Amino acid sequence: MKHLLLALLLIVALTTQAQSPALYFPPTTGTTWATTSPQSLGWCQPRLDSLLNFLGRKNTKSFIILKDGRMVVEQYYGTYTRDSVWYWASAGKTLTATLVGIAQQEGLLTLNTTVTSVLGAGWTSAPAAKEQLITVHDQLRMTSGLDDTPPPPCDELSTTPNCLYYRTDAGTRWAYHSGPYRLAQDVVARTSGLTINQYTNQRVGSRIGMIGAWVNDVYYSRARDMARFGLLMLNRGTWAQTPVLRDTAYFRRMTTPSQAFNRSYGYLWWLNGQQSYMLPGPQQTVFPGSFVPNAPADMIAALGKNDQKIYVVPSLGLVVVRQGQSAGQPRLAVSSFDNELWQYLNAMFNCTVTAGTSRTESMAFEAYPTPASDALFVQLPGKIPSGSSLSLIDLLGRTLVQKPANTPQLQFPLVDLPTGAYVLQLRAADGRVLGSRRVLKN
Repeated sequence: MKHLLLALLLIVALTTQAQSPALYFPPTTGTTWATTSPQSLGWCQPRLDSLLNFLGRKNTKSFIILKDGRMVVEQYYGTYTRDSVWYWASAGKTLTATLVGIAQQEGLLTLNTTVTSVLGAGWTSAPAAKEQLITVHDQLRMTSGLDDTPPPPCDELSTTPNCLYYRTDAGTRWAYHSGPYRLAQDVVARTSGLTINQYTNQRVGSRIGMIGAWVNDVYYSRARDMARFGLLMLNRGTWAQTPVLRDTAYFRRMTTPSQAFNRSYGYLWWLNGQQSYMLPGPQQTVFPGSFVPNAPADMIAALGKNDQKIYVVPSLGLVVVRQGQSAGQPRLAVSSFDNELWQYLNAMFNCTVTAGTSRTESMAFEAYPTPASDALFVQLPGKIPSGSSLSLIDLLGRTLVQKPANTPQLQFPLVDLPTGAYVLQLRAADGRVLGSRRVLKN
């Protein structure tokens, strides 16, 4: 009877964890926004304090964390307030990608629409036959084939024809090139007969309560507006019961690898958890692994210059927003700050305290994919105390699988386990919990 009761409790617990909590959507007007306390989520307050202090040292202006749409953390620094406005930089590319998807669902354009057919011949300095190859699809994928390193006074932001040189045929090379991308806004505006601000406000802003404006091809808004857009993406283009981006096929293509060159790039979204990635810049280097190893594998990210960030993590129901000055090694999109920030976030999330042991230490490790089906793969950090072990634990605290943490990569079979939530726990030989993270089995 005791074993039967435990089994029933386990089934109830796993079923509850497996179900996604209903997302909350704040009203589209006013300042009301439901909150959830970090403590109710099991987050570590001392580590939250450390995170906020870290952000303060890193030139941050605003920082927001939403959990299932509810506000958990909202912090402003210096003279910056909830009503202050800041630029998204290239994080705004993801808003443009969304607008293109909406324009396509309205029948204004298709991904195969040539840019020349909308902007007219001569929008580049490329030969006419080569210019004609460039489509809206190429603008979204960063595969225009135009030279991303034009000579001065031109740069990668330039949009004038004399700065857009032919380098290779469209679709045959990935390069982070903001000039051709920015002209996608002109394509949306001309096909809709509206200004880009009118189209943005009518099709997205008014529907989700986002207030902002494009100024010289860059979007400006408050931190909460960025969070609203992130929440829209967390719910795959629908705001509460209002579909905004109805084309589910487009959303899927926008948030999965868009070409074979840079697997970590969708339609202007950065995609974590891929096999390899490329970075902005003239080098065509392909790096192995995820571009943010400390972040969940299913994270999609809107990344802008000087570390403007919108992280969307469906498996955890999270939206994370950061505005400010440069916080890491300066780059156009990905920077060293991304991985640092996720180390602090993981430490805050994984606040495991076990009877008879000391507090969990901050040693982040990666587990992917999540949700997982047949197997879970674990990537451990480089320096782990000798004799450490990694355990897969169910919600009743039972250790299901335990393996020595003596190799950088481990695999845990899941095929025989029921759907639900589990915990991976890294322990030292003396019983100290070095780190843990929640994983899902589907």
